[in-house]
Amino acid sequence: MVLSDTAARRLARLAEAEGHPVMLRVAVEGGGCSGFQYRLDLVEVAEADDLLIQTDGQTALVDPVSVPFLKGSEIAYVDELAGAQFVVRNPNAATSCGCGVSFSI
Repeated sequence: MVLSDTAARRLARLAEAEGHPVMLRVAVEGGGCSGFQYRLDLVEVAEADDLLIQTDGQTALVDPVSVPFLKGSEIAYVDELAGAQFVVRNPNAATSCGCGVSFSI
């Protein structure tokens, strides 16, 4: 798993705006229209068993249960016509929904 440069830059800007460091928690949960869905949250504290993914001093966190679903993934930040958001580019996803939030394996 990697945290892209675009995601690291966005996290740095968010931390600057908040006035303290923030980390992006990425999790996979059951649900969504395709079977699994991503959950993305900004947090200040890591859990003891989190996998830390770091780029340019910025950190994304993944819980141990989600790690196998995200193997080989890239966490990026995109700013497109449809909106700006963090996205997970997951090579393990066999299908995904139109919104890109849910997927199946």
